[in-house]
Amino acid sequence: MTEASSLPLAGITVVAMEQAVSAPMCTRVLADFGARVIKVENPQGGDFARDYDDVVLGQAAHFVWANRGKQSVALNLKSGSGIAVLHQLLDGADAFVSNLAPGATARLGLSPEELGKRHPQVIPVEIDGYGPGGPLSQKRAYDLLVQAESGSCAATGFPEMPAKPGPPVADISTGLYSALSIMALLLGRARGVSVGPAPSVAVSLFDTMTDIMGYPLTYTQHSGVNQQPLGMASPAVAPYGAFGTRDGQTVVLGTTNDREWQRLAREIIDRPDLAEDPRFASNSDRCAHRDELHSAIGSWCAERDLEDIQRIADQAGIGNSRYNRPSEVIAHPHLQARDRWRQVSTPNGPIEALLPPPVISGLELSMGAIPGLGEHTDVILGELGYSAEDIAGLRADGAIGDVYKAGSDHA
Repeated sequence: MTEASSLPLAGITVVAMEQAVSAPMCTRVLADFGARVIKVENPQGGDFARDYDDVVLGQAAHFVWANRGKQSVALNLKSGSGIAVLHQLLDGADAFVSNLAPGATARLGLSPEELGKRHPQVIPVEIDGYGPGGPLSQKRAYDLLVQAESGSCAATGFPEMPAKPGPPVADISTGLYSALSIMALLLGRARGVSVGPAPSVAVSLFDTMTDIMGYPLTYTQHSGVNQQPLGMASPAVAPYGAFGTRDGQTVVLGTTNDREWQRLAREIIDRPDLAEDPRFASNSDRCAHRDELHSAIGSWCAERDLEDIQRIADQAGIGNSRYNRPSEVIAHPHLQARDRWRQVSTPNGPIEALLPPPVISGLELSMGAIPGLGEHTDVILGELGYSAEDIAGLRADGAIGDVYKAGSDHA
């Protein structure tokens, strides 16, 4: 693994007041690229995602996934001393990321406007549900709620049987947009490009999801038609879907243009009659007759094993894949062959985690430890100039959490 001092964001400090997935995903990406991320948590339980479950050596799967490489400081922000410590942290920070309830940062005196006056070097990033200025702005928003509001659930599942996409797409994508915004502003600052004396960033889950819904929204905007979800098929192209095989597996076969359709019909399922049928001449035609095409492909697949189907499809240059469950992905030979797993430390012992997606020549991104609640409080306060007696006094006043004990996180 590359030394932390050689990573692209080495020397950048990010202070985060974050919960759940969206903001933690933003700061995890920054930490992977070498930023120091100081996660400010409530001493009473911390990030509530810590308690979603206890399947990872007594720790929550969401939390260990989204919080590697960070340092946890347990501060009571209802205490004047706790707020004072937070401002000292912000004095040395480059960005401040939060995804609290609407209005929470303003009530703490941490709105972008106030931070711009007191900490002009800090890039404030506020992640919320719906963005300011609209009728939903004050509503609480979680991934499922925003997925439903943005139309994503209506584009997933089956007709009259909507579904939420399995991964928290709204949270993850919002976190990535937020991290990209911070990186862009930091790059601009380094190059002397100014977007104002104290730029701030606001990213909402709703705006993110309506952007991700770009194709369905554009299609409906110009056609007046709400496309129906088709499970593992696509409303945009045909034939494209999942088919059962003779050996009880599921193969996904897809075509994206007329040339691929011709190869699939002639070279794979041996149906030149379908290739020549004018009803299937264009993609729009094929979408209109999707059921007939899928029936023909499904019959062909049902007579063959998965391995044979994939070999034939690969030879014909037709996209295909195997339908896998999470347990099968964990043992996926492609991940093993490409050495994608790394060991990550947690308060309760090491775990295996996947490398970040970017593969950068000469550089392996950081995969730091998962922090225990308040694990770094004393060390970071010491860096700020607090003596052991000062820290003990803050603890006695309830401004900071208890002394951290290794292995105390739900072990």
